[in-house]
Amino acid sequence: MALVPSSAMEENFRIAEVNGMDQSALIDAFRTCVAVERWARELADGRPFANLAGLLARADELSASLTDAELRHSLDDHPRIGARTAQGSMSAAEQSGVDSVTLADRLLAANRAYEERFGHIYLVAAAGRDGEELLADCAARMANDPVTELGVVRRELGLIARLRLERMIGA
Repeated sequence: MALVPSSAMEENFRIAEVNGMDQSALIDAFRTCVAVERWARELADGRPFANLAGLLARADELSASLTDAELRHSLDDHPRIGARTAQGSMSAAEQSGVDSVTLADRLLAANRAYEERFGHIYLVAAAGRDGEELLADCAARMANDPVTELGVVRRELGLIARLRLERMIGA
């Protein structure tokens, strides 16, 4: 009999917990990943999930299907890159590469310019990326037209959702 690695056993246990959770509690948990009711509800409705990959695949489908209005609504839940965030929040952990006041100020200025151009905050999957990389990404995205940029934002939100779900499941 082959032994299952403990990380796989833990993932299977966590998926079993997700599959067995109360519907409204699970929707609330999923809304911490993407603040769109339909996204969270339809993800919860996708149970049972065989594994984390199945959960993430469904989350990817739902992220890609977000309407422009839902996408803009979800941006209300995200702090500006470089802004101070609540200690211990998902956003604080994701923005840990922004480590100096000067850099944070530069990011806030870049975000303001971005908001003037596109009418919403600059959203990026910041986990594992440093502030200089985020500044370069923001500058490059300023060349996008608004329709193209909304597609980039949709993709970035999907990446953020994946990272948050992976943390939630404990992968």
